[in-house]
Amino acid sequence: MPIAALPFPNFDPVLISIGPFAIRWYALAYIFGILLGWVYARYLIKRERLWGGPAPLTVTDFDDYIVWVTLGIVLGGRIGYVLFYNPAHFAAHPLEIFQVWTGGMSFHGGFVGCVLAVVLFARQRGISILSLGDLTCAAGPIGLFLGRIANFINGELWGRPTDVPWAFIFPGGGPLPRHPSQLYEAALEGLLLFCILAFAIRLGALKRPGLVVGLFAIVYALARSFSELFREPDAQLGFLWGGMTMGMLLSIPLFIAGIGFVVYALRRPPLGSKPA
Repeated sequence: MPIAALPFPNFDPVLISIGPFAIRWYALAYIFGILLGWVYARYLIKRERLWGGPAPLTVTDFDDYIVWVTLGIVLGGRIGYVLFYNPAHFAAHPLEIFQVWTGGMSFHGGFVGCVLAVVLFARQRGISILSLGDLTCAAGPIGLFLGRIANFINGELWGRPTDVPWAFIFPGGGPLPRHPSQLYEAALEGLLLFCILAFAIRLGALKRPGLVVGLFAIVYALARSFSELFREPDAQLGFLWGGMTMGMLLSIPLFIAGIGFVVYALRRPPLGSKPA
């Protein structure tokens, strides 16, 4: 390994601290991810041509839904992390489960939380479960991008040792230069996924309920699995069956479910189509 590496920016994970209260970059990533996703979803709802007519839900419906999906993201993400990534530690220190501000969230757990929020809210409001899921997934990459940037700022979830010229020596990551895998994930799970879904929506994906959900699951699973090739496995887990990581294993059922959603959506008549 070379001695030379890019110096890691001296970020303070706390943006503003006032007495006992602190505003962290990690929290801001969640807040702005939800707010920007909310704005984007409202934009999509108002564009009737994307739906082949009026959207199957209103802007007001989505406004009310935001509280539900926020709880789904936070609770699902935290519970998923506790169960999938460090159950022994939290069993020994149960009060730390509630210390969300210290970090430790699972995308796959947050995804399950979002699914529950979508199903419960849609049934309570009497709107399309799949269309609400499509909107949620269309906006999701915004939060994923900001979340991975926050991981980089925090100097956490770093990559494996490497000799590439853009390697960083992360605080707490030892003396070896490492892949900035957080930035790889931000690019793939955030920017690339958003662009693919936006292009699909432009081609009419929202007219086929469930198609955006399926595409999101497939592309995310592939992007996450590829990024895991460069990301250091969690110390308490290491490599699992066949040299795979937990992120890879959890992406397998997500990928399979995504294929199922795509097949189902393409076999159904699109919204706004006239019966034969």
